[in-house]
Amino acid sequence: MSLSRRKFLKFSAGAVAAMGVNLFDNPLMAKAFAQAVKETPIIWLAAGACSGCSVSLLNTLSPRIQDVLLDELVPGHHTELAFHPTVMAASGDLAMDVMYQTEEKPFILVVEGSVGTADGGRMMEVGEAHGHGIPVTEHVERLGKKAVAVLAVGSCAAFGGVNKANMNPSGSVGVGEFFKSKGITTPLINLPGCAIHPDWFIGTVASVLLGGLESVKVDELGRPEMFYSKLIHDNCPLRGHFDAGRFAQKFSDPHCLYKLGCKGPVARANCPEKKFNSGTNWCIENGHPCIGCVEPEFPYEGSMHATVPLQHVTPPAAYPAIETDHSQKIDFGPTYGALAGAAAGVVGMNLLKKGNSKDDGDQDGKE
Repeated sequence: MSLSRRKFLKFSAGAVAAMGVNLFDNPLMAKAFAQAVKETPIIWLAAGACSGCSVSLLNTLSPRIQDVLLDELVPGHHTELAFHPTVMAASGDLAMDVMYQTEEKPFILVVEGSVGTADGGRMMEVGEAHGHGIPVTEHVERLGKKAVAVLAVGSCAAFGGVNKANMNPSGSVGVGEFFKSKGITTPLINLPGCAIHPDWFIGTVASVLLGGLESVKVDELGRPEMFYSKLIHDNCPLRGHFDAGRFAQKFSDPHCLYKLGCKGPVARANCPEKKFNSGTNWCIENGHPCIGCVEPEFPYEGSMHATVPLQHVTPPAAYPAIETDHSQKIDFGPTYGALAGAAAGVVGMNLLKKGNSKDDGDQDGKE
């Protein structure tokens, strides 16, 4: 029995990403990813965004953003984040030409920011034609129909986010809601967060390119379960204070932040494990309540109202009752699956060394 190169990559990519292991420390994975993203480049479209998720992307370590944009992950294989208006060197017509050329071949569309639908979409424009700006709605609809897959990066792109809150004069909606209104059925993966963790993006892209869309298991909100399955509350370093009934009454108190508006009991993400800024820190460890930015309800009603003193903010009525049964159950989810995938990867690597000694190509016909 032999294991084909393609099947090994498909089996291992999601598991390694879920563990938070640097996928690109493995030469085989790095080479495969570089080739895959060369064949299926990425168009990053900024809609109604503050560029916060782009800034977060600049902090990615595996691979570094300069490797994706400029250098080579492995000799002879240039990676290609083909279009990103915030960080690409080209501008104006030169930049737009890159987008138009890229969309003529298979590509992945990444949308950052909400889709503004009011006033014909004129509040959010990218590029121009015939002396007028091109509404972002035109780009999202056109590119969305052509893309192999679409990633809605950040809370605004996933669910509408801050732009959709309150009166919503821009008519902002998430990509999924916009697609539904246009009858677009292209596979969509939501990566909410304000801003996202760079590993959520890189891990998802790597899994899609190496293992296919079916390798990314998503929840009912279209979020990859390998990053969005665990409650913040269940992995919070202040959980002991909650269980003991010790609640902070003001900021700087060293106790549970629930009464200061913490959304940890309803927010699902692996922030406690990943942390931000190269693993330096994250909201609660920095003494601030979780704002629940990965959930569709963000920003929660009243939680950002300027007239409400922060020390008096309490959880909104949308909060579900917190379960009191904290008995530990064995988790057979992404973490344990990742361990199994990594173990299988070791076996697969040995098999690949034998099977690919003469030919490094795919051997899908072999079982």
